[in-house]
Amino acid sequence: MKAALKLPRISMNMEEGTITAWRKQPGDAFTQGEILYDIETEKATLEVEAPCDGRLVEILVPAGETVEVGAEVCRIET
Repeated sequence: MKAALKLPRISMNMEEGTITAWRKQPGDAFTQGEILYDIETEKATLEVEAPCDGRLVEILVPAGETVEVGAEVCRIET
C-alpha cells in the first residue's frame, strides 16, 4: 500500500522545518526505526525515523527546502 509521510511536529512551537538531508533515495528499502531524513528547526537538527518497514517511492521535498508541519515530504510503499 502506498502512503504519504508528513513533516512531524517535534515540539509544541514548531511551525516549519528544513529538510537538510535525505538518508534514503527512491527505490531504497528501509525498516521501522531507520533514519529516513534529517530536519532542522529554529532550535535543533533532528533525525526522522521510518514509522514502518517499506520502500521510499518518491521524495516530494528536496533537501534544502523549508516546509510547514503537516506537509507531505515523501511517498512510501509498505
